[in-house]
Amino acid sequence: MVLIQVRDLLAFPEGDNATDTEIGGIHFNLTTLNFWNYTYYTNNTLSNGSYCFLVDNPYTPPALLNNGTFLNSTSCYLATEPIGHRAEAGIGFAVAFALCLVFILVNLKKHGQLHLPPEKRFVPIGRRWQWYWAIFICAAALIGLFTGIDVDRYRVVQLPIVLNVFFWFLMQMGVMALVWESVRHWGSWMERQYVDPNPFILRENDKRGMFEFWLPLFFYFWLWLNFFLIVPRNWGKIELQRSPEQTAENALPTATDGRFKAAAFCLLVCWLTIMVSLWHSIYHYEPRNRGFFNRIVGFLGYMPFRFTLMVPLSLAVVGYQALCAWDFTASPLKVDTDLLAMYLGGYAPTILILIVNIIAGFMRPNEDRELIRQRRERGAAIDNDLGLVRKPAWWRRVNGDMPSENMRDRIMRNVREVGGGRPTARHIERLAEQRAADLESGDTNRSTFIEMNDLHRTNSTRSTSTNPPPYSYGGKSDTRRSERTVELAAGLLFPGGNASNTGGTDNGGASVERGRGHESSTPRRPGTSERSSSTVSGMSTTSPPQQVKSMLDI
Repeated sequence: MVLIQVRDLLAFPEGDNATDTEIGGIHFNLTTLNFWNYTYYTNNTLSNGSYCFLVDNPYTPPALLNNGTFLNSTSCYLATEPIGHRAEAGIGFAVAFALCLVFILVNLKKHGQLHLPPEKRFVPIGRRWQWYWAIFICAAALIGLFTGIDVDRYRVVQLPIVLNVFFWFLMQMGVMALVWESVRHWGSWMERQYVDPNPFILRENDKRGMFEFWLPLFFYFWLWLNFFLIVPRNWGKIELQRSPEQTAENALPTATDGRFKAAAFCLLVCWLTIMVSLWHSIYHYEPRNRGFFNRIVGFLGYMPFRFTLMVPLSLAVVGYQALCAWDFTASPLKVDTDLLAMYLGGYAPTILILIVNIIAGFMRPNEDRELIRQRRERGAAIDNDLGLVRKPAWWRRVNGDMPSENMRDRIMRNVREVGGGRPTARHIERLAEQRAADLESGDTNRSTFIEMNDLHRTNSTRSTSTNPPPYSYGGKSDTRRSERTVELAAGLLFPGGNASNTGGTDNGGASVERGRGHESSTPRRPGTSERSSSTVSGMSTTSPPQQVKSMLDI
């Protein structure tokens, strides 16, 4: 329980006797009050350092027990008072921020949509950040303003004042980030239009590109420094505003300490960074003027009109935060502060920046659509220079040049022309069957081959057998049947090969060995007319298979 340290104490009112006191028309035992260390304060509260109760009508407790317990008591830390002017003005601003939130979501959908493929150089989230920060501002403002209603309703200052100023500071940081993202993205949009006709006109790793890479990091460094100087602190002393003496001893030194002053300086650095970014974009992506005066005029002329309003308003935000760090009477951290200064300096610039950005968002087109329009205009200008006249889109439909079928129908028509199923496999099987039939019938003149090139091979002079190898075996030997099956497969795969080289006799394995021995004992280089470029192997099918490395070997 937070202790109440109020200097202006009151003596207990006199009662019927020396041990009696009358508060709010109710008599209490003075001895019990003194025993439990209760003290009577000018704000009509009783407190002993651990508990605090309201004792004015209609919250006066009806009785006090001997153990120091009040019956039907009301704690000091409840919202019992009616709303004041601070809450009334806060509700009005909260409604304005809620309306802005609706239009911000509409603009986010409009400008966040993609109509072109995303580019690595210009990421889509870059143009959405300003709307994300605007949503953050509205959320922080709504929470702070609605919690500020209880600042007036609490008899004893408590948590609502802390929540009110906490989200107010977050709103201030958000509005600076909003202005920064608006200016930064405008420069990115100017660069995108500049490089769209020629993507190689500007490099990404030159001095200009590296400056644009490090500048956002510099800005957010100072913005987060402002956050860490303000937020992580002991906010309990801000609540100690329950009397003028307590406010002067606790709240005033805390609200105007060096950390708040340094935080205002960090916000000023952020504003200067925004101006540097604006100057950088105009310097690189707009025509340059000569002379100091002409450059100033050109800077103001090339800058979008919305920045003419948003930049001074953001400077007002920085100025008011600095004013609060030096003047406590105008600060929202003070419970009974100057409301005119608080709302005009603390909330009015923020709501105006949001309104300007929303109106500008409705007036500007989607960037992808604008880029498409610019490309269409450049294409029309090039066609005009070349003397080309393009017919309108309806011309092909009227003259029947454009088919009425859709893409699915076109694909199905192409599939029907080629043939469904496994056309390549069926074709190979058909050729293999036809080749086997030709060999059985003795017709060797038909060129029905599976390979890509002719696989004809001249008969070797070493061959002594002209009989084709048998393709069927009627015996009972499984080994011989397997050999015949392999020979049949070799004949299909390598047509035109010499059957005698495979031992194509019915004399068993001995004749095969004799044939091989005869070939190896009398080697002879074939003549020129006997050579062939075919890859058909004359080796036995029992040897290792032929290794085909590429289509050039076939």
